[in-house]
Amino acid sequence: MLAFILRRIVQSALVMAVVTFIAFGLFNFTGDPVAFMTGQNATTEDRQRLRAELGLDQPFYVQFAHFAGNAAQGEFGLSLRQARPVSVLLKERLPATLELAVAAALLAVLVGIPLGVYTALRRTSWLSHVLLAGSLLGVSLPTFLIGILLILVFAVQLGWLPSFGRGTTVAFGWWTTGLLTASGWKSLILPTITLSLIQMTLIMRLVRSEMLEVLRTDYIKFARARGLTDRSIHFGHALKNTLVPVMTIIGLQLGAIIAFAIVTETVFQWPGMGLLFIQSVYFADIPVMAAYLCFIALVFVVINLIVDLLYYAVDPRLRIERVTTA
Repeated sequence: MLAFILRRIVQSALVMAVVTFIAFGLFNFTGDPVAFMTGQNATTEDRQRLRAELGLDQPFYVQFAHFAGNAAQGEFGLSLRQARPVSVLLKERLPATLELAVAAALLAVLVGIPLGVYTALRRTSWLSHVLLAGSLLGVSLPTFLIGILLILVFAVQLGWLPSFGRGTTVAFGWWTTGLLTASGWKSLILPTITLSLIQMTLIMRLVRSEMLEVLRTDYIKFARARGLTDRSIHFGHALKNTLVPVMTIIGLQLGAIIAFAIVTETVFQWPGMGLLFIQSVYFADIPVMAAYLCFIALVFVVINLIVDLLYYAVDPRLRIERVTTA
């Protein structure tokens, strides 16, 4: 077990090193950051002095070591657009993104798994056919179109929910949340549905296909021959084994929700990290773009590491295979 954990940690560190190098490349191959920061009226001496202060006159490997060391501490310099530390900007936007991502992930899991189980156990019913047809529609429609349609129906025509913003928030130190106010809950509904819909349909179809596969296995047939009830077979044996491979996909989808919240945050003007990234792309704010890239990579690496450990702990076949190999 310890060797497995150490191997996964080393692999994760290598991935982060590669991503850090790519993020460092943004500073060197997408224009001169000194030109962005000084403007056209700056003299040559001003640019040289700023270049020396930023360490851009150092060799390539020295700059990369300095960048990687600062990145490991969560420091990415100043935003070229706002002239504020990038770490502060991300810290301000992080609560909004995590609040939206966690709400979308919970909705996708809590709805997707039961619907997948239902469509597998009642695959000939008319409701299952409707759900499967709806899942194809949910996977096919782009996220921005789903958001616009929801805004058109529930915000413009019905006027039930707000079309943008986060609503009234409550601050606890540097952390802010809208879950303690009515307007915060109303503002969260449409972005959550928009962000979770594709993930929900993917989880539903995956659970359905995996459960149908499990129900055809020999041990399920043996359980039926022993006279076990359908409830015990479906939820005590089939569902538990179905969720083992599904767990990996759910973990990856959680990372995808955080990474791809960019579109949803832009459509609803949700003040999160995704909207900050889009604004940074418009203004070529390289430090913010690099920091966001490293953050998303770290999210995926941590989630993958946790999923691998859970997979190893839940599935005894992996432990048996490793003991046999050893």
